[in-house]
Amino acid sequence: MGVLCVCRLWGRKRGGRWVWMDGSAKITEIKGVGEKTAKLFGKLDVQTVGELLHTYPRDYEEFKEPVAIADCAAGELCSVRACLVGNIAVKKVRNLTVLNFVIRDAGGQIFMTYFNMPYVRNLLKRGLFYIFRGVVQSKNGKLAMEQAKIYRPEEYFKLTGILQPRYSLTAGLTNHMVAKAVRQALSLCEFPRDYLPEWIRVEQGLEDYRKAVEEIHFPPDYESMLKARRRLAFDEFFLFILMLRKCRENNDVLENRYPMEDDAQVRKLAEALPYKLTEAQRKVWQEIRGDLQGGFAMNRLIQGDVGSGKTILAFLALLLCVSNGYQGAMMAPTEVLAAQHYESMTELTEKYGLPFRPALLTGSMTAKEKRRVYEAIQCGTVNVVIGTHALIQERVEYRDLALVVTDEQHRFGVRQRESLAGKGEDVHVMVMSATPIPRTLAIILYGDLDISIVDELPADRLPIKNCVVGTEYREKAYRFLAKEVAAGRQVYVICPMVEEGELEGVENVTSYTEKLKSILPPEIRVACLHGKMRPADKNRIMEEYAAHMIDVLVSTTVIEVGINVPNATVMMIENAERFGLAQLHQLRGRVGRGGHQSYCIFINGSGKPQAFERLDILNRSNDGFFIAGEDLKLRGPGDLFGIRQSGLMDFKIGDVYQDAGLLKEAEGCAERLLAKDRKLARPEHGALRAYVGQVLGETDFRTI
Repeated sequence: MGVLCVCRLWGRKRGGRWVWMDGSAKITEIKGVGEKTAKLFGKLDVQTVGELLHTYPRDYEEFKEPVAIADCAAGELCSVRACLVGNIAVKKVRNLTVLNFVIRDAGGQIFMTYFNMPYVRNLLKRGLFYIFRGVVQSKNGKLAMEQAKIYRPEEYFKLTGILQPRYSLTAGLTNHMVAKAVRQALSLCEFPRDYLPEWIRVEQGLEDYRKAVEEIHFPPDYESMLKARRRLAFDEFFLFILMLRKCRENNDVLENRYPMEDDAQVRKLAEALPYKLTEAQRKVWQEIRGDLQGGFAMNRLIQGDVGSGKTILAFLALLLCVSNGYQGAMMAPTEVLAAQHYESMTELTEKYGLPFRPALLTGSMTAKEKRRVYEAIQCGTVNVVIGTHALIQERVEYRDLALVVTDEQHRFGVRQRESLAGKGEDVHVMVMSATPIPRTLAIILYGDLDISIVDELPADRLPIKNCVVGTEYREKAYRFLAKEVAAGRQVYVICPMVEEGELEGVENVTSYTEKLKSILPPEIRVACLHGKMRPADKNRIMEEYAAHMIDVLVSTTVIEVGINVPNATVMMIENAERFGLAQLHQLRGRVGRGGHQSYCIFINGSGKPQAFERLDILNRSNDGFFIAGEDLKLRGPGDLFGIRQSGLMDFKIGDVYQDAGLLKEAEGCAERLLAKDRKLARPEHGALRAYVGQVLGETDFRTI
């Protein structure tokens, strides 16, 4: 959930006078941002000034004073002042150009390697000193660096002592362009009175809103950045909780308009399945069944680890729904996952003679295909619709919608869930999530939902074998990947970044894909996947991987949800130390879905003992809820691993694991505020009332 920009922008001259614009002003109102640049920003979902100011840096770079080579430690990001020794060796490995040379200072030397950077030969001259910045590795007892950045000393020293913001980018848009546009916007903005009540700001020690926005982009030091981040994360949590309270007030009084009686088909399916439901599944099914048959509309979260069997519970609920003559809908976060759910339901229908008449509805379908599905939904020929966000488009009209199921709840905002539920009248809502969240946090985050937990895995599921290793293990890992592919299996490799240069010392999907193509046997089919690709291309790659047209998929965390490939048996995660434990567990859940033994290799790119100790928790446990609890203990304020972790609830800057304490503080403040002034009617809450109304799309919070 994003926070709207609370500012006015001093705009261009119109009709001989200057005019004020608010955060909804188009980004082209900023000097230097023309239509071409605006299109590039549009690829990052930045259309307005407010969206620009709330496109926060994903990380910061701090250029420290160079150190002597003798003082470098393996796993550390270091800058060294050294000169080239000897010649630069060049070799070709298929489509990869590899450069090797040695740099030296008075106390030691480092072996340097560059991939596909032939221009480095012309950049360096023997006898001259340069500053090389990169992660130091230890290889066979010798210090080494790969893809280190090279600076002339005078260039480097201009950057020292300053936190440099690093933004998410797209091709054609540089970090400098984004920073310049943000500076322009900040210089033109006038921020009205802070909307957060003064007693909350004082009690929580929160920065002024304007100062927080300025210093999240351009912090004078690390402490200032942490204070700015704390204020903005608190705002996200606080406003989100106010929205939840509104939802809960509305939902508490919904009468069950679609009471459902037991049906023999449901019992028949549960008994005919080739596996027995676990005790946890049976318990949660009774809770779902009780809701559907009770006096009030269901509004329930089904939380369970990957592979715990949530989908069959959704199918049982939908079966009870259609057996009672109603329609159901199931919304998935990606087209590939929606298609897989549709295929699974169709297979069950044919195998057991079930009364499902399902249809698939996704955004990539042709207008003719969509029209045919719309008509079938409206007339009731279709009784279960499975799809993506296409299910909530205006043109979709349901004949008798009674039950809505959303898969991976945190990928949908509260509004999207309400939009789908709004397609019927007071429908039953069931949401599913494999994201492991301790119950104390789940009660806050899902405050408008009842919570059921499937805390047991099927007995026949093989546990994933894990290992936590350093970068020196890579060559052995590559041989293992090739062995698994030769046995007919498939592999995921996860990198934190998309492109080279986004963050130094961190592996990126683009370069890594090319490197693997050159290292692995030529018959192994390697492809890449990341969030900056067009949706159609992402879907195509996921479909090809699911169809085993790809052997090794190099990806960012975009595969965290949305793809089910039982044949995938290996997950290798580079720079694992940069992710939260709960997210690593979620990624690990992409393997171990079939009958074959599966493996997860966590590469600690930093080499630090603390990182090994932390990652070892994953080595010792496959229990998502235990891991999430440990994540909360280990991560605290200021513990920024360099890459924002959870993406949970679409918070732009808040992280429910890292900021668990802040989330609880925000909930406490929201509860006390609403206890004193539920409608925010007091004069001192006027700014907050207007702001919350703006966020919620209401003209006046008092009407909510």
